[in-house]
Amino acid sequence: MSKTLERYQRCCITPQDNSLERETQSWYQEVTKLKAKYEALQRTQRHLLGEDLGPLNVKELQNLEKQLEGALALARQRKTQIMIEQMEDLRKKLLFMVWQERELGDLNKQLKIKLETEGQNLKAIQGLWSSGTAAAAAESSSFSLHPSHTHPMDCDHEPVLQIGYNHFVQAEGSSVPKSMAGETNFIHGWVI
Repeated sequence: MSKTLERYQRCCITPQDNSLERETQSWYQEVTKLKAKYEALQRTQRHLLGEDLGPLNVKELQNLEKQLEGALALARQRKTQIMIEQMEDLRKKLLFMVWQERELGDLNKQLKIKLETEGQNLKAIQGLWSSGTAAAAAESSSFSLHPSHTHPMDCDHEPVLQIGYNHFVQAEGSSVPKSMAGETNFIHGWVI
């Protein structure tokens, strides 16, 4: 029985050792390949940077020159593409600004025309008002303007009722107590 088990273990263990050994060997070969590739890439990078060019022959130098020219052409092409895109964006922004300026100019002209027509209407109304009040003053003997006021709109009137907030300044001879002076203007208007 023990001989049988020993033979069984030898048969089973030996193939496993062989597979482990084969796997280790394949990993070693893979590491060696990757190390060689890494060194080749480093050497190529140094050559592209202009370092260690002494051992290269003429053909290798010409290949290196072609690679550099190709890379330079790609960089120039990308730079040109980016510049064209930026110019297109700037052109669109410029067109929008020109359009906006035209729109604002047209709106400005319309507002100016409207202002001029309303100004003429206002002058006409003021002319009618002044001629109408002068005629009414001549007809009415009981109404007279103060000599310092020649136009009825220039008269200083006594305080009138105003709805809303209006900053109140207390007069010197006012009968309103100082404590009420800073509260609200609704009271002040009719208490004075």
